[in-house]
Amino acid sequence: MEHYLFVQLAFVRGQTLKAANGITEENADRIPDGFRNSLRWQLGHIYVVLERFAFQAAGLPQQLPGGFKERFEYGTSPLTTPAAVPVPTLDELKLLLGEQPARIQGALADRLQQKVEPYTTSAGLTLGTPEQFLSFALYHEGMHNSAIKLYKVLL
Repeated sequence: MEHYLFVQLAFVRGQTLKAANGITEENADRIPDGFRNSLRWQLGHIYVVLERFAFQAAGLPQQLPGGFKERFEYGTSPLTTPAAVPVPTLDELKLLLGEQPARIQGALADRLQQKVEPYTTSAGLTLGTPEQFLSFALYHEGMHNSAIKLYKVLL
């Protein structure tokens, strides 16, 4: 039987991709007044953080295209990212986001309870198994999904 986390991960990712519908390349890089990130950043950040939480935490290689870490990691902003860092298209981001949950399931289905080096999130929660990382990633993605919806209204 499929673990509930993989069902939820696929569901949440489907919601994120649904929220991404209607975003144009033109609007993808606009930053609403009072904010420091764009719609493109939100999508790339969701991908990068889940990649780190799923693969790096378990000691597995990450699939991060060139420039993703510099452009989308925690603490970055399009306002401060050097122009030389590659910018993925929305289609590239959507493809990566769409493929990621199945890749994670294939890599971690038998490792969910494996003890990994503990990590304390910026919110103060300590995670110590892939299951805990993926569970927290659902919360993280939900926060950024809300930001995407808000940005679309503001823009």
